[in-house]
Amino acid sequence: MKRLSREKHKPKVASFFSGIGGFDLGFEQGGFEVSFQCEIEPFCNEILEKHWPSVKRHKNIKDLDHATIPLSDVWVGGFPCQDVSLARMGPRAGLKGARSGLFHDFARLLRSGRPKVIVIENVTGLLSSHNGRDFGTVIRTLADIGYCVGWRVLNSKNFGVPQSRSRVYIVGSYRDRRGAIEILFEPECGEGHVEASKQNGKAAVSPFKESLGDPIKGPIYQRIAYCLYACSARHTGTDWSRTYVTYPDGRVRRLLPRECEGVQGFPIGWTRPDATAHQDEDQDDIDTLRYQALGNAVTPPVAKWLAERIAAYLKAESTKDVNTTRRAVAAARGEAIAAVPLVASRRE
Repeated sequence: MKRLSREKHKPKVASFFSGIGGFDLGFEQGGFEVSFQCEIEPFCNEILEKHWPSVKRHKNIKDLDHATIPLSDVWVGGFPCQDVSLARMGPRAGLKGARSGLFHDFARLLRSGRPKVIVIENVTGLLSSHNGRDFGTVIRTLADIGYCVGWRVLNSKNFGVPQSRSRVYIVGSYRDRRGAIEILFEPECGEGHVEASKQNGKAAVSPFKESLGDPIKGPIYQRIAYCLYACSARHTGTDWSRTYVTYPDGRVRRLLPRECEGVQGFPIGWTRPDATAHQDEDQDDIDTLRYQALGNAVTPPVAKWLAERIAAYLKAESTKDVNTTRRAVAAARGEAIAAVPLVASRRE
């Protein structure tokens, strides 16, 4: 009974552009209940169904009605990055593109839903797309709806995963100018003890060049992986990933899908689909789906950090609301009591 009571009072999070559930998993680990998911890719929906079979789900955000979204404290989502990414060769379409332009559909839903907190994740290329005008459009749109907004670039390697993955996280708190600041930025500072420099000291080794593994038999791999990108299992040498596994005998291979799961902070096997549903497909085709989904995913440990800070913020705001209500009730009661002798004196 006690467990049911705790579950009932968990804050709720609705997920948009859900992918394979990076935000969803991180927020669950941070104490939230996933109330809703929206994702259009069939393979990603298959993975979401595998891990959240009972969660309400919608496929296309363009025809989604806000009235069908369960009441939730937080909305999260990373709208498609293809049109703002620096990895895109040639001119970037920005928010006018067919994919990244889906932000406007998310904003449409926000105008009606207006949850207490929103979190948006995207590539850092969003900051410079069209000389910053696209990022300005995102911020102004959220502000017009009523959100006080803050943003911060967070790198996954600082959250316990072996991957350098910088992403911009935008947090909005509805009608509260302090909310985004309290969530995104820590008030505490480090001690600031910096080791004194020494002449002729040994140069620091880049974590990208520091190798781990078995130097005799292999495999040998980098301590920190380069950022994972969506790519094909049929490696052509033109993808953006520079992370490979080597062996002392000269063999070189790419990371396996299960290794990419670990590098992204997902449990091993997270993207492994139901074998019976793909028994007639080529293994490379299945791996391609996994590589693409993982390359586009939000790193769960980063999402968990945000979730824990948002949960603390929501709890503090709830306490403020309760105290405000109590003071209002007490004040009204006091006014009523004070009015009694006044009425009596008039009758006399």
